[in-house]
Amino acid sequence: MKVLISTDIEGVAGVYHHEQTRQGNPEYERARLLMAHEANAAIAGAFDAGATEVLVNDSHGGFRNMPPDVLDARARVVQGKPRYLSMVAGVEEGVDAVCMVGYHSRAQGRGILAHTINGFAFAGIWFGDQELGEAGVYGALAGEYGAPVVMGSGDDMFIAENRPLFPHATFVQTKRATGYYSGVSLSPEQSRHAIRAGVEEALAARANALPLVFKGPLVVTLRCQSPGLADLFCQWPNFERVDGVNLRFTAETVEAAVRMLNCCSAMSTMLR
Repeated sequence: MKVLISTDIEGVAGVYHHEQTRQGNPEYERARLLMAHEANAAIAGAFDAGATEVLVNDSHGGFRNMPPDVLDARARVVQGKPRYLSMVAGVEEGVDAVCMVGYHSRAQGRGILAHTINGFAFAGIWFGDQELGEAGVYGALAGEYGAPVVMGSGDDMFIAENRPLFPHATFVQTKRATGYYSGVSLSPEQSRHAIRAGVEEALAARANALPLVFKGPLVVTLRCQSPGLADLFCQWPNFERVDGVNLRFTAETVEAAVRMLNCCSAMSTMLR
C-alpha cells in the first residue's frame, strides 16, 4: 500500500495567525516544526496500518517548510515549486490513498486563516456549480489519478465543508474556530496522537472510499479579490470576464484547471 500525505500549516494545532505561516519570523520557525511533527504522526499512522511506502508532500506556501531532517526517515519527501500537481504531487506515482493533514476551510469561510490557494488573489473557486476549497480542488485532482482522499485534519469549519465531498473519509478535528484569527486547540501532543490514530483508522477502511471525480470539460469560475486582479488574469485569452471580479474558463481536465489557477496565483505577485 502506497500512501500520499499532503501537509498544510493553517490547520495545524496551535496555528492561528499569518505570522506563523510566513517565513522570516520566530513564530513561523515554531509553526513549521508543529507542521512537521503532525506530518510525522500521519506517517507513523500509515505504517501502523501496513503501508509499504509513504510520500509526504510539503503543501504550504513555497512548499519547503518542513525541515527534512526532522521528518520520519521512512517517508520520501516532496518539496519545492513549481510543480504541476502542486499539493498532491506524488499521486502520479500510483498511490492507493491520500491523507490531508493541517488543512483549512475555503476562502470567505469561517475557519481559521480560511483561504483557497492564494488568499491575496482568490475569493472563491467553483468547478461547475460546486464551490471548492483546497481540499476539494486537490482531492479532485487526486481523484483524476484514481486516488481517494481517506483522511483529513484541521478545524471544525474545514471538516464541515469537506465531509460531504469525502463522506467515507476519517476526519480529525485539531481545533475549533472562533474567528479568522482565533480558536480553541488541542495541544500539539493530543493532536499528533489523534492524527496517528485517524490515519491508521482511515487506511484500514480505505476500501469504502471512492475517488472524487469531476468529469471534463469543466467550467471553472474564479472570483478575484479585486477588479485589478481580474484585469490581470484576463490577459489569458481563454478567460471570459463575467463581471468586475468573476472570471470563467473551460478546462478539459482537473489537472488543466489546477495548472491554470496556479498560473494566475503566480501572476498575482505583480500586483502585491
